[in-house]
Amino acid sequence: MMKYLMMMIFMMPMCLSYNMFWMVQFMFMFMMFMFMNMSVSIMNFFNLSYMLGCDMISFGLILLSIWITFLMIMASESLNKNNFFKNLFLFNIIFLMLMLYLTFSTMNLFLFYLFFEGSLIPTLMLIIGWGYQPERIQAGMYLLFYTLFASLPLLMGIFYIYKEMNFMIMYMMKFYDYNLIMLYLSLIFAFLVKMPMYFVHLWLPKAHVEAPISGSMILAAIMLKLGGYGLLRMLMILQKMNLSLSYIWVVVSLIGGFFISLKCFCQIDMKSLIAYSSVAHMSLVIGGLMTMNYWGFLGSYILMIGHGLCSSGMFCLSNINYERLNSRSMFINKGMMNFMPSMSLWWFLLMSSNMAAPPSLNLMGEISLINSLVSWSWWSMIMLMMISFFSAGYSLYLYSFTQHGKYNMSIYSFYSGTSREYLMLMLHWLPLNILVLKIDYSMIW
Repeated sequence: MMKYLMMMIFMMPMCLSYNMFWMVQFMFMFMMFMFMNMSVSIMNFFNLSYMLGCDMISFGLILLSIWITFLMIMASESLNKNNFFKNLFLFNIIFLMLMLYLTFSTMNLFLFYLFFEGSLIPTLMLIIGWGYQPERIQAGMYLLFYTLFASLPLLMGIFYIYKEMNFMIMYMMKFYDYNLIMLYLSLIFAFLVKMPMYFVHLWLPKAHVEAPISGSMILAAIMLKLGGYGLLRMLMILQKMNLSLSYIWVVVSLIGGFFISLKCFCQIDMKSLIAYSSVAHMSLVIGGLMTMNYWGFLGSYILMIGHGLCSSGMFCLSNINYERLNSRSMFINKGMMNFMPSMSLWWFLLMSSNMAAPPSLNLMGEISLINSLVSWSWWSMIMLMMISFFSAGYSLYLYSFTQHGKYNMSIYSFYSGTSREYLMLMLHWLPLNILVLKIDYSMIW
């Protein structure tokens, strides 16, 4: 694991060179294929070196991080074209990737906290430095304060665990089980805000709407998964407590997911709609994790991977329209089928993956999560039906609103999709639907 860390650290001087935009992107792709071919153990942690190591969950999420980072650079062609602080941008992205890699692969609980919070800084710099409107300052503040407010108790909880156990290795924690409510709340809450759970989700639509395309992609694809990963790790030592309190989180996330699905129909900003749909999907993940059964853990992992690819691809699509029309409003982005018929196909493919149509990973994840939640309580079926139905509803709403209809007459000049964009969309969609053939890796650990 240390070798990839070194690779990323030594990629940083490449940012200082003049024409290295596509070279960095290629290096990330190369790293992805090297990482993919690493030895994998299904049961235990593997590739241990110093304080780093990973198991199946970390492995999948690190793969997703590298892949999305490579696609982020690919999507940010306009920065390269306009020469808009692109070296700083590349440095920022490599630093962010470094933080995410360390978050997912570290074995030490305190270092996990450190890198978990450290990934916030480059994201903030992306939003405030490369965002679109002046409101991005407010969005950055929301992001910062929501996360920091929740994560100080997490630090206190980790220190308490250290005082009690005298070590911080995650693997050893399976021998402990704390029945303390304040510890439970302090350890869980930071990750629920990061997920985000309904009630503490307000920072997400704001941050997404103001962020540049790369910020949106990394935020939707990886930042939300940090919360799920942290919950997976923390619930190990909080099992007794969680058995008595999990119903609160399950109920809040299911009802919240339903409300958010309804709220998606009220959005006129494309990015805002996609951001709210992320909240709805993540609420299912919280529900599945909190039931603490096998199906729930598997389903939450698969849905996190699937949602990372799908959501990121949808943000790419909305950005492609934004670059053409300089607007994300759905009243202006109408009738796109007249202009870019082949882009319309990609809209359809990614939307169908978003509403969990086969053969996407989202379907596999949602089936497992529905299994886990219905086995937890029969009544959850009602909300699950609503969430599934409305998720198809708002996906179709976004598709038909943007692709069909009479196009806007105020469009002055227009160019069709470029090969870079089609390749980028294919690299989102293909893993999302091909990985179903390798679902056994996600279903065993």
